Amino acid sequence: MDIDVMPAAFIGHGSPANAFETNRYTAAWRQFGQSIPRPRAVLAISAHWFIHATAVTAMAKPRTIHDFFGFPPEYFAFEYPAPGDPGLAAEVSRLADPTWVGLDQDSWGLDHGTWSVLHHLFPAADVPVVQLSINAAQPASYHLALGTSLAPLRHQGILVLASGNIVHNLGLLDPSRAERGFAWAERFDEAARAILTDGSAEEFVDLEHHPDYQRCVPTPDHYFPALYLAGLAAAADERASVLVDGYALGSLSMTSYTLGA
Repeated sequence: MDIDVMPAAFIGHGSPANAFETNRYTAAWRQFGQSIPRPRAVLAISAHWFIHATAVTAMAKPRTIHDFFGFPPEYFAFEYPAPGDPGLAAEVSRLADPTWVGLDQDSWGLDHGTWSVLHHLFPAADVPVVQLSINAAQPASYHLALGTSLAPLRHQGILVLASGNIVHNLGLLDPSRAERGFAWAERFDEAARAILTDGSAEEFVDLEHHPDYQRCVPTPDHYFPALYLAGLAAAADERASVLVDGYALGSLSMTSYTLGA
């Protein structure tokens, strides 16, 4: 494959409804998928596989996981039948060494943090997908370093796709703020943007000390995926670009970033 460096992305995925809606966020995701070279495979890092281990899906046919509740029946009937790539799973484990990455044969699959985005990027579900868990027992510095170690995949035609939300506080959702953010959400999102587009990876780790961090990141599952993009950027001495930005319901940032696109 004569791709010098495959782009990479962090997508602010928001609600599962985005899998089925056409809006300015999903339009940007779809345009990104159409604009990049066709990847050999996707390594997805989703907020929704947040466990006390580092693992990678290694099955040939990952199942579609419907990890949400309270949505219409058609959401639960949706399938994203992309094949897996056991060879890529083994390569991820090798690149991460000495960090241990377990090869998951049957416990996970593709959750909605992955397929809600890939349904727009590659609607035919014909690009192989491997998913990497987020180790809940490890600090931000661990995830940044692991992201850095994955950088060689971009030279092998692999699209590294992180999926979460930099600001994600479901306990403070405000329906009256459909497309607006609270002031504290905007402050934190803008601080993250300044670092990803014009700062250093170490500064991104230090965002844990930002005065709005606890309110914006009550749990780190949706925030940690952005550290993988920061790690990839550091490895390549690149700066991220904003793909699309905005807010939902006051306390969700929908900002997405790309590298090399």
